[in-house]
Amino acid sequence: MKRQQGFTLIELVVVIIILGILAVTAAPKFINLQTDARIATLKGAKGALQGANALVYSKAALSSQENATGGSVKIDSDGTTVTTEYGYVAATAADLTKILEGDVETLADEATAATKEWGLINGTDEVKVVPQGFKGSQNCYLLYSEAASDAAPQYAITDTGC
Repeated sequence: MKRQQGFTLIELVVVIIILGILAVTAAPKFINLQTDARIATLKGAKGALQGANALVYSKAALSSQENATGGSVKIDSDGTTVTTEYGYVAATAADLTKILEGDVETLADEATAATKEWGLINGTDEVKVVPQGFKGSQNCYLLYSEAASDAAPQYAITDTGC
């Protein structure tokens, strides 16, 4: 008589239970990677704006515009200019589009989702920078607030909805 080899039903059930436990503990780590990536993208945009603003401020200071409102600074050899407020980039979607690299669009309102890499929503002395697929009304954006006479521009990341 031949001896049959294989797994018993109990062994199969134990293996399935162990795999289930591993899946339950490992799945949140993989699911959370998208959120972490979106937050890192917002932090990258913040860094890009801060770096660009440092360069714009330097150029504004060289032309004695660091204390002026409504100034203008040339940012590249093609003659592209940005409007400045106290030496820093003005908080308008038009000016930030020139600063941010990538595919950028101006959104009509907070209820419109960004279809390009970045969506910009104009506010009063501030602009929301929204990643692709998100709306301004969702809590996943970078808020750029224009410089004032006594303060540099502000950068605030809201990431609770990413």
